[in-house]
Amino acid sequence: MVKELIIDSTPNGVTIALVEDRQLVELHKEHLNNNYAVGDIYLGRIKKIMPGLNAAFVDVGYEKDAFLHYFDLGPQVQSLIKLTKIKRNGTNIGPLLDNLKLEADINKAGKISEVVAKNLLLPVQIAKEPISTKGPRLSADLSIAGRYIVLVPFSNVISISKKIKSNTERNRLKKIIESIKPKNFGVIIRTVSEGKGVAELQKDLTDAVSKWDNFSKRLPEVDPSKRILGEMDRTSTLIRDLLNTDFANVYVNDASVYEDIKAYVREISPEMEKIVKIYKHKEPIFEHFGIEKQIKNGFGKTVNLAGGAYLVVEHTEALHVIDVNSGNRTASKENQEENALQVNKEAAKEIARQLRLRDMGGIVVIDFIDMHKPANRKILFDHLRELMLLDRAKHTILPPSKFGLVQITRQRVRPEMNIVTAEKCPTCDGTGEIKASIVLMDDIESNLNYILTEQNEKKIQLHVHPYIEAFIKKGLISLQMKWFFKFGQWIKVKPVSSYHLTEFHFYSDKDEEIKL
Repeated sequence: MVKELIIDSTPNGVTIALVEDRQLVELHKEHLNNNYAVGDIYLGRIKKIMPGLNAAFVDVGYEKDAFLHYFDLGPQVQSLIKLTKIKRNGTNIGPLLDNLKLEADINKAGKISEVVAKNLLLPVQIAKEPISTKGPRLSADLSIAGRYIVLVPFSNVISISKKIKSNTERNRLKKIIESIKPKNFGVIIRTVSEGKGVAELQKDLTDAVSKWDNFSKRLPEVDPSKRILGEMDRTSTLIRDLLNTDFANVYVNDASVYEDIKAYVREISPEMEKIVKIYKHKEPIFEHFGIEKQIKNGFGKTVNLAGGAYLVVEHTEALHVIDVNSGNRTASKENQEENALQVNKEAAKEIARQLRLRDMGGIVVIDFIDMHKPANRKILFDHLRELMLLDRAKHTILPPSKFGLVQITRQRVRPEMNIVTAEKCPTCDGTGEIKASIVLMDDIESNLNYILTEQNEKKIQLHVHPYIEAFIKKGLISLQMKWFFKFGQWIKVKPVSSYHLTEFHFYSDKDEEIKL
């Protein structure tokens, strides 16, 4: 399987497409103002204790208080509270935890009111980003993720990914970590560490300890409800978690982002630095690689499959329903069961992709086509489980019921990716009334005159629908040429296929939109 990352950087943020064998499987959007990303650590202030929920609401600066359940406190929360009080009181115990006497683990079946109190300052980590009307979900069981390991303060336990099957390799990795980890720090050894040497693991551990050192230095001085330590940006996080020898290319359309990514890849995996490439074509990067079209096809209520079958996807707040339809696919009555199995297997492949693509979380109910033979239901269940192994989100799949229903629970840590695929009517813009098309060119020219003479802009670009671009450029003495004679400068006209027919925008030479 060949994997590629296509990264579209704009002034508003970064959109990252993960492509496997030229098919879009994940889409991530990173906004520049996202202050509540998973992994960020804040100095929270306990606002309210809720004994009935065995939870607390915490102020981390978000418009709504964040939610912290007792089970998310972590067994060593008393040690974290102790460290916070010592640091905030000005006592210096060093960046590591060598001089800190750890407190006893809290009772697993205890009450939150026995551990925290109102107005207590407690470092907390974002476990789920704000979703819909809810604030962030928090954890006080802090951890710092690296490429090969995860550092867990206030612990001495070494855990190893279950996906590393070889006992010899597990023992080797455990011995390496035991010899290099600091006192009072636990370590989770990630799957990608399999086969790695001492130098790579030690560098990753040193980087994680350095981040903890930064956290320790900022803890005494940061204001309550402010961020103490930020997770890496989404692009670097994805590369950290996904990068392996299957990756063929990472394409970026922005020079500064390209340099940042290249430097990061050089640091974590120097031999793969060459796969990071700058995209320089005039065509938008997502259109060039066919991502834009796949986004339009992949999102929306109906998703068509290659064999003529289709899916209908419905969403609610916490439940997603996917209905599998055979469409115009037909088979003889004798073959009905086999035909249902083939359609269901084809649908399962697309459903596994849709869950990753839309990042659907919570409960997902899939209504497959009915199959009467238990053996076929087992084949479908095993097939779906195998396809879902590629999904990094934690999930549980229940076997099909006799009615063909499959239930999946999937971890949700970020808002679901929602792309509007239906476009407004190009003539009425959704109002039911249209502007006289004869005045469109007059509007464009009037705005051109204002931008060039009143605002004294230079080297501007006009972005329009391809039909309008063709009209502006047609003929020997084109409208574009007439503008050159009238305004004394050449106006670049760029076609954008996603625009409505009468939509137009002006951009400066720095690719910033000129607001009118």
